[in-house]
Amino acid sequence: MPSETPAATVAAAARAASPRTPLRYLVTGAAGFIGSHTAEALLRRGECVIAVDEMNDYYSLNQKQHNIDVLMQTAASTGAELRFYRGSCEDEELMRGIFTSERIDRVCHLAARAGVRPSIKNPHMYIQANVTATVTLLELAREFGVDNFVYASSSSVYGQNAKVPFAESDRTDAPVSPYAATKKSCELMAATYNHLYGLPTIGLRFFTVYGPRGRPDMAPFMFVDRIASGKPINKFGDGSSCRDYTFIDDIVAGVLAALDSPRPKAAVFNLGNSATVSLNEFIAAIEEIVGRRAIINQMPDQPGDVPRTFADLTLASKELGYRPTTSIRDGMRKFFAWYATEYQQIKQRDEAPISPPSPPLSSHDSDFAVPMDISVSSASSVSAASAEPDRPVAAAATAAAASA
Repeated sequence: MPSETPAATVAAAARAASPRTPLRYLVTGAAGFIGSHTAEALLRRGECVIAVDEMNDYYSLNQKQHNIDVLMQTAASTGAELRFYRGSCEDEELMRGIFTSERIDRVCHLAARAGVRPSIKNPHMYIQANVTATVTLLELAREFGVDNFVYASSSSVYGQNAKVPFAESDRTDAPVSPYAATKKSCELMAATYNHLYGLPTIGLRFFTVYGPRGRPDMAPFMFVDRIASGKPINKFGDGSSCRDYTFIDDIVAGVLAALDSPRPKAAVFNLGNSATVSLNEFIAAIEEIVGRRAIINQMPDQPGDVPRTFADLTLASKELGYRPTTSIRDGMRKFFAWYATEYQQIKQRDEAPISPPSPPLSSHDSDFAVPMDISVSSASSVSAASAEPDRPVAAAATAAAASA
């Protein structure tokens, strides 16, 4: 029978004695979509966020820089502590240095290579970025006595499940893409670490997340961008395929609930909206919000795609108190408001000629060193420091204090 990690017990007892002490959260993928929103929410409630992101070029580095800027501004305005490291979760030496120096209480592992179709073209990359990185973090979390390990899974693990809505107890042993297979592998490894070492683990199966700061390769972003610009969109299949689109604020509420409720047994929860929308209905909603008709290129079904996703939220509601509130039209209106304002500024930076190349994070150095740690304390300065003394680090940068 596995016993609770002794270090975790000591840490939990210390926090109980001083409940007002902010917890120290490792948030991976913090420059990304869900990661930046989760880190922002933690900062707003006064927690310390240790943010890690490799800042890869899967999509615009300017958009990721914008996400980091939001976190820096939030930390400055709230007085919460933010420390940023640039690097990969696969890098065991880097991550060990972070665990050693930062005294991590809880892990929120949201870094991953996303996308079904790209995983078919490059499965090895997905195994390294998703499975190897997760095992690296699980091993360090075990060793350092972390008291909760929350990680991102995906509705893709359900494959072509004919039963709807999808429940956590349904079979998930027939993935239809390498991406889905890596996510299922992470669930199995998390359950194994819980069984062997008593490490509390919670996997969150996200259902088609959208909203401000969303990924440009996702349908909500692509369709809005192309319809608003008068460019054609590719519609795969006859439009009857359905997705359980879930607004980012609802997802973050579920992530925080999971982080706040470590449990002795390994757990997996659906985080969706539990309201499916067909592709045809989705396109019609965007046309209404944007005020333009879509120009449609009709395409055949894509390999690896599933016909429907639909979350059963019974378990998440009972155990986490998770209850999404955002309708597809309300959520898409909020996304379009962001797209029409903040994203246009990002787009201008993407399209502007850059000479010499700018680093992806604010720094006075011409070279951006890895890893970089941005520490925001009180509300006035940003400093750079190395995770380990023998590693190079960028020079300090200064940020103006944001008004509350």
